[in-house]
Amino acid sequence: MATEFKPEELREFSSLELLAKQVVEGFITGLHKSPFHGFSVEFAEHRIYNTGESTRHLDWKLYGKTEKLFIKKFEEETNLRCQIVIDDSSSMYFPEKGLNKVSFAAQCASVLIQLLKQQRDATGLSIFSEKLELHTQAKSTPMHQKMLYSELEKIYHPYNTEVQKKTFTVEALHNIADSIHKRSLVAIFSDMFDSQVGRENDIFSALQHLKHNKHEVILFHVTEKATEEDFKFDNRPYRFIDMESGEEIKVHPSEVRDTYVNSMATYRKELMLRCRQYGIDFVEADIKQGFRQILLPYLVKRIRMQ
Repeated sequence: MATEFKPEELREFSSLELLAKQVVEGFITGLHKSPFHGFSVEFAEHRIYNTGESTRHLDWKLYGKTEKLFIKKFEEETNLRCQIVIDDSSSMYFPEKGLNKVSFAAQCASVLIQLLKQQRDATGLSIFSEKLELHTQAKSTPMHQKMLYSELEKIYHPYNTEVQKKTFTVEALHNIADSIHKRSLVAIFSDMFDSQVGRENDIFSALQHLKHNKHEVILFHVTEKATEEDFKFDNRPYRFIDMESGEEIKVHPSEVRDTYVNSMATYRKELMLRCRQYGIDFVEADIKQGFRQILLPYLVKRIRMQ
């Protein structure tokens, strides 16, 4: 099984890159016990073991037959370009306590970069809020990957909600679609909230733009499901604050729960249906459920692209 980490354990790591290495190592180990074994490498040939080398890829079955040590050599699959897109608007800095959505997205992105690195694939990074804050072309060089980790560290702020940035998802996705010049896998991490009400059709049009440009798209719908979708709050009055506009409202959760939950379910259903219509993979990414929910859909999509 993949290595899973609790939020309090994540704080022990000094960087996202170290975290990514830990997670991917556990994930790969788990895959070798699953039907996905061999997804990123194919056996090529044997070569004689040299004293002092790592014994990780020794073929012990062949040793049992020949009493000689041979190393398994593998041939890696290559040539995938992946553009990781992260929503860095204020709504992504929810919740106030525990790991917030944007930091979870940064963690997921770092893990994907490490997995792509192991497969010698190219990675680009786009970060947006009220504007396109960062857009890099996909590359596979070590220096480029280091730069991506550095950029992710800038938005990795667990337990920080002091951000005032609106979301203009529509404009950002259109800009990104126009900026990716080669067919790529586009992995989007967003809660899909837009600062301008009533722009659902525009958002769907922007997603369709990516598909029209021949990209494969995965939308990871990042939420804190218990509160944002199921509205699980204690039975007492609350003061709710719009993280992007600052607008406040005082209300008892029981008075609005049914209406809120139904509205969120309707929007989520419409988003899923439109994604299915456009051939976009829609993945529920609850920040409390760990990395496996991100890595397995990515892996399935990657296999489909081969």
